[in-house]
Amino acid sequence: MKEFENALVVEFPLRGEWQVPSTPGKSVPSHGTDQLGQRYAFDFVQVNWARKDKSFADSTMLRYLTVGVPLEKCYGYGKEIYAPLGGRILQAEDGFHERTNLHLIRDLWLALKSALTYNPHKTSLQTLLGNNVIMQCDQNVFAMFAHMKTGSVAVSVGEQVERGALLGRVGHSGNSTAPHLHFQLMDNSDLLVAKGIPCLFAAYEIYTDGKWEQRRSAVPSDKDRVRFLG
Repeated sequence: MKEFENALVVEFPLRGEWQVPSTPGKSVPSHGTDQLGQRYAFDFVQVNWARKDKSFADSTMLRYLTVGVPLEKCYGYGKEIYAPLGGRILQAEDGFHERTNLHLIRDLWLALKSALTYNPHKTSLQTLLGNNVIMQCDQNVFAMFAHMKTGSVAVSVGEQVERGALLGRVGHSGNSTAPHLHFQLMDNSDLLVAKGIPCLFAAYEIYTDGKWEQRRSAVPSDKDRVRFLG
C-alpha cells in the first residue's frame, strides 16, 4: 500500500495472540473516519480461535444477549500494554469507570449514541477514550492508547519511558463494546486537530496453514491470527 511506503516502524504494543478487527491493513481510514487522528488506528482484541464464532469471552452467546458477561470472563481484559516507542508521557488519565459486564444490545446502543451525539465542545474526550495515555515519541509523532483498565495506568505526565515500558492494561472504559486496546499514531497531541500517521510493526507472527510465520515491517489484516512473544 502506497501510504505505508515511508511509514514509521514500531514494536508491537501487546504480547500473546490477538485479532485486529479494525486495522489499516483492511481499509483506510481504519475506523471509517479521519477525525480524532484515527485514520491509521488499530483495535486489538483477544479471542478464542478454537471456537467458530471466535468469541472474545469464556461465555455463551445467550448469556451475552441476556444477563451479560462479566469483564473477568473476557480473554484480553487486564493484559499488559507496552510502549512501542520511547517517549515522554503527555497525558495519563485514569479513574474513568468501566461497565462491570458486557451486554451486546446495550453496548452497541451506547457506541452508536456516542458516535451520533458526541460534541467535543460539550463533552470530555475521556467519555470516548476512557482511561488513556498519550506520549510524544518524536517532534511530530504522538502515540495514543485508549480504553485502559481502571486503576491500571502505570505512567505519569512528564515521565520519560523507554520502548517496551509498561503503560497500563487492556480495559473496557469509554466508548468500548468489549475489552480491547485502541492504538494510533498521530501528528499532534490534540485529537481535535490531529492527523493519523501510518506505522508498520517491526516483527510479529501470523498463524497460517497450521504454522506460525514471521512478518517484518508489516501491518496485520483483520483476518490474521497475530502473535508477539516479546
